[in-house]
Amino acid sequence: MATLEHWYWLNMKNNLEAGELWASGLQNNYGTPSISLVKGIGASVWDVEGNEYLDFLGGIATNILGHAHPKIVSAITQQAKELGHVSNLYSHPRVLELAEKLKSMTGQESAKVFFCNSGAEANEAALKLSRLTGRKRIVSTVGSFHGRTFGALSITGQVSKQKPFKPLLKNVVFMPYDDLNKAKRAINKRTAMVIVEPIQGENGVVVPELGYLKALRELTTKHGVLLALDCVQTGMGRTGEWFGYENEGIVPDVITLAKGLGGGLPLGAMIAIGECASLFTPGSHGSTFGGNPIACASALAAISVLESEELLARNKSLELTLKLELSKNPIVSSVRGSGLLLGIVLKNEVAKDFVAKLQNVGVLANATSDSVIRIAPPLVVTDEQINEFIEKFRKVAQTYER
Repeated sequence: MATLEHWYWLNMKNNLEAGELWASGLQNNYGTPSISLVKGIGASVWDVEGNEYLDFLGGIATNILGHAHPKIVSAITQQAKELGHVSNLYSHPRVLELAEKLKSMTGQESAKVFFCNSGAEANEAALKLSRLTGRKRIVSTVGSFHGRTFGALSITGQVSKQKPFKPLLKNVVFMPYDDLNKAKRAINKRTAMVIVEPIQGENGVVVPELGYLKALRELTTKHGVLLALDCVQTGMGRTGEWFGYENEGIVPDVITLAKGLGGGLPLGAMIAIGECASLFTPGSHGSTFGGNPIACASALAAISVLESEELLARNKSLELTLKLELSKNPIVSSVRGSGLLLGIVLKNEVAKDFVAKLQNVGVLANATSDSVIRIAPPLVVTDEQINEFIEKFRKVAQTYER
């Protein structure tokens, strides 16, 4: 019997044919992908035609250990042999172990976890938790991204994404990101929750000034408001810290996680800390697949590798190398971000064309706007692959020089 890989290679002769199959079978909310990927190892992937690419997008910051990591493959395989799915009506060892691990990562004994399947679902859970405070008003930030479900979209500060689906949730206020004066005006005793990203990923890897999150913590504490940190992109060591806010020395009330948490499998979490950890009661909220044994096993394997191989500390070294080398290109205005979540700001509005040219030379990246390229490679990316990316970026950048 042919393997799945053989099926792809034998029945889809090229990327064009794969695109035609996509267009005929899937709805058009993503458009039609230009390539079809069939295999991955570490930070490398291959398309149906056998072309190899450096995966410097990592499933949009999701494949924290890249593709086919042996520890994750082993954990998933073993768990699938033992117990596949039990719903939330029953306990199982992996969900208990992962909840305790996440608690220890927060450093807060009062922390309690709700598991779901995505970042949007984690933020929906945070929204519902905030309603149980008795207040309804939510403060979010302009340019933020918290998901595409109705509640998560309602607190996403991007008009283009919201407009086709209005009316959305009421009682949502947007304040400029990294603006403390506007924050002081927006946050008051009627506010239930302030939700903010430590770094705005979808908005182009926008980094606030040091002290911004700490000041928000002080403001929310003053008014008895929940502070929720959306760590979906910054979490799981991507910035060199477990969640991406630790350098501010604060303790939030709520942390939302997904993407890298599952080691490539769908897994999200909403972690509540302190008094708000007791707001959910039986029947308040639920998720059939949340805390699935196989996804939890994958998450535990990913965390184990991140710790044992000290990949968080290595991130900071790679960040410095990338920022230094990429900034040498005349077309680059700046490189912002932390760890392996970086935004390359271009002087010209050619980011989408630049990303297309990178793909043509074997590099996958993402244009978050006309002038910003986002990269989020797996944390297992090798030094050689980092250097290869820098060189290929330089060659593409030279095509814009006059």
